[in-house]
Amino acid sequence: MPSLLERDAHIDRLDHLLTECLGRAGRAALVDGPLGSGKTELLRVFAARAADRGVLVVSADCSAQERDLPFGVADRIARSAAWPAGHAERLAALADPAVLADPSDTAHGPDPAGPPPPKLLRACRDLTAALLAAAADNPVLICVEDIGHADEASLHFLRHLVRHLPQSRVLLVLTDGSTPWPARRRLHAELFRHPHVHRLALAPLSRAGALRLVTEGLGEESARHSGPELVDVAGGNPLLLHALVEEHLDRADPEPRYGPALLSCLHRTEPGVLRVVQAQAVLGDDAPDEDVARLLGERESPDAVARIRSALATAGLLDGDGRLRTAAARTTVLEDLAPHERTDLRLRAAQLCYESGSPAAEVARHLVEAGRAPMPWAVAALTEAAEHALLDNRYRTAVACLRLAHKEAVEEPDRAVLRHRLVQAEWQLNPSTAARHLAPLTAAVRAGHLGLAEALVLVRHLLWHGRGEEAVAVLDLLRSRTGPAQRATPAETGALRDVETWLAYTHPGLARGRRVPALPADLRHTVAPDIDPQLQAAAALAGALTRGRAAEAVDHAQQVLRDAHLHGRTAWAEEAALLALRVLLQAGRADTAAVWSQRLLTAAARREAPTATALYAAAHGESALRLGELVTAAESSRAALTHLSPTAWGIAVGLPLGTLVMAESRMGEHRSAAKHLTHAVGEAMFQTLYGLHYLFARGDHYLATRHGHAALADFLSCGELLRTWGLDGAGVVPWRTHAADAWLRLDNRDRAWRLVHEQLSRSDADLPHTRGPALRLLAAAGPPGRRGPLLTEAVDLTETSGDRYEQVRVLTDLSRVHQATNNKRRARLLLRQALHVANMCAMKPLAQELLSVSADLGESGPAADGAEDPGGVGALTESERRVASLAVLGYTNREIAGRLYITASTVEQHLTRVYRKLGVRRRKDLPADLWANLRKTG
Repeated sequence: MPSLLERDAHIDRLDHLLTECLGRAGRAALVDGPLGSGKTELLRVFAARAADRGVLVVSADCSAQERDLPFGVADRIARSAAWPAGHAERLAALADPAVLADPSDTAHGPDPAGPPPPKLLRACRDLTAALLAAAADNPVLICVEDIGHADEASLHFLRHLVRHLPQSRVLLVLTDGSTPWPARRRLHAELFRHPHVHRLALAPLSRAGALRLVTEGLGEESARHSGPELVDVAGGNPLLLHALVEEHLDRADPEPRYGPALLSCLHRTEPGVLRVVQAQAVLGDDAPDEDVARLLGERESPDAVARIRSALATAGLLDGDGRLRTAAARTTVLEDLAPHERTDLRLRAAQLCYESGSPAAEVARHLVEAGRAPMPWAVAALTEAAEHALLDNRYRTAVACLRLAHKEAVEEPDRAVLRHRLVQAEWQLNPSTAARHLAPLTAAVRAGHLGLAEALVLVRHLLWHGRGEEAVAVLDLLRSRTGPAQRATPAETGALRDVETWLAYTHPGLARGRRVPALPADLRHTVAPDIDPQLQAAAALAGALTRGRAAEAVDHAQQVLRDAHLHGRTAWAEEAALLALRVLLQAGRADTAAVWSQRLLTAAARREAPTATALYAAAHGESALRLGELVTAAESSRAALTHLSPTAWGIAVGLPLGTLVMAESRMGEHRSAAKHLTHAVGEAMFQTLYGLHYLFARGDHYLATRHGHAALADFLSCGELLRTWGLDGAGVVPWRTHAADAWLRLDNRDRAWRLVHEQLSRSDADLPHTRGPALRLLAAAGPPGRRGPLLTEAVDLTETSGDRYEQVRVLTDLSRVHQATNNKRRARLLLRQALHVANMCAMKPLAQELLSVSADLGESGPAADGAEDPGGVGALTESERRVASLAVLGYTNREIAGRLYITASTVEQHLTRVYRKLGVRRRKDLPADLWANLRKTG
C-alpha cells in the first residue's frame, strides 16, 4: 500500500476544510499533481478519516472510456450506496441520463465553451438541491477522481454544485492531473474563481522521502543495498516506487510490476500522453518534439508534445533529460500497442527518418522492428545499413537487415545477391544457419544471377558442409563460362585459378585429375586488380604448401597475418589466415604460429564473431600441440567446439576434434579421447586435410592405448591418401615416423627402420620438428652402438623446434642409453629433466614411464640423492642459476633472454661463467638439479 510520506500538510489542510464544512461552511478542494503522485491514496486516507468523524462519504471516479456518456459521473454520485434510503431514490431519479435525452440538446454533448442547454441546467439545479437537502441531515464528503475524464454534462453539474456549496454541509474534493491541457486550464480557472475552492498540489517524493519509503518496504539491510537504485529508477514517483519495492520483495513473480505500474499511470491521463510516450519509445529519447508530433500525424502539435514530455518529467516518468528511465519502460509502452498498430508506427517512423535524411542504420532499425519494408526505397536502405553493420562487426544487425531486404526484393538477380550477402553474415554467426541458402544460391549461379566472385564463395560454403559433388559441379560450370571462347576477363580466370590452387591443397580428394596452376617463383604477395586479395593470398600459400615450399613462404605468411585485420569482411579472410598459420607450422615455426593464432583469436572474440573465434581457437590448439603444451591444446580445442557446435563445424570438425584427441591421449585422458572419436563424421571429411588430421589423431590415440595394429592402419591410410592426392612431398603429417613407431611396438624393427630412412631422405628431412623424431626412432630401430650420437643430435633438434613432448621422449631414451653404459649420474640428470618437462606439460603417461625408469636407477624421485653437483652449484649467482635452470629445461638462448628480459649476449656470458664454475663444456652436461629454480624465475 503506497505510503503517505510527505503528505501530512495536505491531510491537515483537508481536515481543516472538513471542520469548516461541519460548521455549515461548505468547501471544495482540487487536488492535482503529476501521474502516480498519490492523489488516489491521499483521497482514500482522508475519506476514512472523515467517515470516522461521522461524515457520509460518496465517491465516484471518472473514466476516459465513459467520457461520452452524458451525466455519467453525476449518475454515479447520485446512485452511491452511501445515501440514506430516504434520499437515494430521489437522487437516482434526478440523475438518470434519460432525462437529458433531447437530440437537439445532447446529440454531441453540451458545448464546453457555451452555456448548458436548458434541460441540462434544470437537471443540474434539481440534483444539486436534492443533494444539499440530503446533506442537511448528515454532513457529506463527495470525492471525485480524475475530473479531466468526466463527461461534459457532469462537469456542468459539478460547477453548479460548487457555486451552491457555501452555507451547506458538503465538502467536495476533486482530483486531476497537472498537465496543462487547454480544457483543463479552463476548468481550473472556473473553479478557482470561487473563494471557497482551494488547491492542494502534490509533488513527487524527495530523495530522502523515497529512500524512507523503500526502507519501510524492504527493511534497512535490503534498502541499504538496493534502495538508491530503486529510487533512481522510480524518479520519486510513489506509485512506481511502490511497484518496484513489491517486485523486489516477490522475486518469484514472473511479471515485473514496474511495467504495469507505468502503464497504469499513462492510461489514467489523457490518451495523447501514452501516444507521445510510445512515439518517443520508437524514435528514441533524443527525438525532438517536432519529430514526435510528425510521427503522430495530426493528433498532437509540437507544443502539445513539449507540454506532455515536461509533465512526464515532473512526474518522474522521464528523467531530467526527458528520457525513459529503463529499457523495460520502452518495451512496456510499445507492447501496449496492438501488433498492427506497432507495425504501422514503426513504418511511419522509418518513412519520417528517411525523409529527414537520417542514417540508413536508423531507417533500417524501424523497418526491421516493423518486419515489413513496402516502400520502394526500403531495400536499398536495408542493404546500406547491413554494409555499415558488417564494417562495425555487428553481424546480428546485418543479418536482420539482409533477411528483410531479401524478403522484400522483387527482382531475382537482386534477391540472389542479397541472399549471398546474407549467407556471408550468417556464416560468421553460425554456418549451420547459412546452410539452408546453399541450394537456392546454386540455382542462382546456374541462372546467371550471381557473378564469379559470389559463385566461388558458394563453392567454399558447399565444401564446408560436405557437399563436394555440388561444389565440383559449380566449378565445372564456372570453368565452362570462363573458357577461351567466352572472353573471360583476366580477373575472372585468375580468380578461378586461385580457387583451383586452394582446392588442390585443402580438398585434394576433389581436385584429383585437375591441373594445379604453376606456382610462381616469387611468393611475395602481389594483388591483381578485381580479385579478392585474400583469395590470392590463400592460393599463394596453398600452392607453397602443396609443393613442400613452406619454408620459402614464411615471410609471405607473416605478411598475410599482419594484414589480416584489414580484410576482416572478405569471404576468404579466415581461409588465408589459417593457411598462413599452416605455413608456419609446416616450416617448423610453431612458436610463431602460437603467437599469431592467439592474436587472431583475441581479435575475433572482440568482434563477437563465433565462427572466426572457433577457427582461430582450433588453430591455436594445434600450435600448442606442436609445442607439447597439451593443456592449452585441449582447452583451445574444447573452446573451438563450444563457439561452434560439431554440426556447425561441418567437415572442418576434424581439426579441433583431432587436436583434442591427440592432446587428451598424450595427457592420459584416454576415455575422454575415445568419446570424442565416437562423434559422427561424414565420409566427405576424409577427402580433405581436416579428415587427414582426424585420421592421424585417431592413430595417435590407438598408439597411446597400445592398439598397435589399429594405429598402424590409420598411419598407413594417411600415407596412402597423401600419395593418392599427390601431397606426399608436402609434409602435411609425419605419417612415416608414427607408422615406424607403431612397427616398433609391434616388434618389427626392419619395417620401422625402412620407414624412418624414407622420412630422412625427404626434402623436408632437415627441419628440426621432423628430423628430431625420426632420429629418435632410427636410434630405437638401429644397433645400440649408434643410439647415443643419434639421440644427442635429436635433443638439440627438439630443443630448437620447441616440441616438449618429443623432447621428453628423446631425453627418456637417452637416459636409458646412459643407464645401459652404467653412466647412472648422467642418466639421472637426463631423467630429472625429462620428468620435470613431462609434469610441467601434464604428460601423465610419460611421467609414469619416467618414474619406472627412475626406480631402475635406484632413486625414489628425480632428486633422491640430494647431492649437489661436485662442480659447485652453490657457487652460482642468482642470475646465473636462473639462466642455467632454463638452459637445463631446453630453452634456447633467445627464449631465455625473452623470459628473463635480458639480451641474448648476456645469456651467453652467464652460461660461459656457469660452465667454468661447474667444470662442464656444454649445456647437455649441466646438472638437472638446476630445474628446481624454474619457479623462482617466474
